[in-house]
Amino acid sequence: MKYKTLGKSGVLVSELCLGAMTFGKEVNEQDSIRMIHQFLHNGGNFIDTADVYVGGESERIVGKAIKDRREEVVLASKVRMRVGAYPNDFGYSRRRVLAGIDESLERLGTDYLDLYQLHVWDNLTPIEEVIRTLDDLVTSGKVRYIGCSNFLAWQLMKALAYSDFHQYARFISVQPQYSLINREMDREVLSLCEEENVGIIPWAPLGGGFLTGKYKRNEKPASGRLSNGIGESSWENRATEQNFKVLEAVEEIALKINKTPAQVALNWLLGKKEITSPIFGASSIEQFEENIGSTGWTLTEEDWTKLDEVSKLPDEYPLRFIEKFQRHIGEQ
Repeated sequence: MKYKTLGKSGVLVSELCLGAMTFGKEVNEQDSIRMIHQFLHNGGNFIDTADVYVGGESERIVGKAIKDRREEVVLASKVRMRVGAYPNDFGYSRRRVLAGIDESLERLGTDYLDLYQLHVWDNLTPIEEVIRTLDDLVTSGKVRYIGCSNFLAWQLMKALAYSDFHQYARFISVQPQYSLINREMDREVLSLCEEENVGIIPWAPLGGGFLTGKYKRNEKPASGRLSNGIGESSWENRATEQNFKVLEAVEEIALKINKTPAQVALNWLLGKKEITSPIFGASSIEQFEENIGSTGWTLTEEDWTKLDEVSKLPDEYPLRFIEKFQRHIGEQ
């Protein structure tokens, strides 16, 4: 397992991050703990969860698994989604965030989080209140670093600018949806992160399972995540002609190099310089072992470029206009 620094920090994280969203739901406690221990054994050290996952059960299982190995783990969780029936049981008010961190720490069985992330933008709470509260958590020692997830470029930049101006803790990472079939972040977020030295830890790196190769055109699945018709990983969102073109390229390369489509899709992300650590999940031990198999090897430049070309966004304004007028050293 290789390691990278997480954004503008000195902390090293493994090139894959283990996502715990399935723990306590699709995966029972025993198998969840087994996956975590195997991940650590393979050199992984980055684990991501959230207070909303399975009503907090995911955090509890992760905490139990790392109880005697806490110092090995860069532990991340998130706050924002509704966790109760009362009006203030969601969002980023100072009240909610201060309660949320204590609840997460209790379930995780630790006195600090390495990375505490905002799950999605909250249009009701001023960013000034949010950043000040997060800075207080860093100062108190309950949180080492802060990050965000599912932010637009202007939202991320507004938060970074406020932190820098007031010398508060700043986001060191962002967690967007990103994969060979979801490259919308290429428009602005990736270049912003490169400019501001913000780490990128993508979720759904396999497109909610679409890039595993088990789906076919005009054959809507009767079960599984892509069958339920809701959320990002719905059949309606994934089963486009463009996505199937990408999948065909993935499958062709996988067959040629004797890897699985999932391993090829993950390895493409590992080879993208802007990406810090894709978050992979698993609903079974077999899936977990397959995904871990995306490390330890590298796609050829030809195969990597083929996937990059078939999956890239259309040439759009204003990017094509800006690129036309880029200045280069040595030009008159």
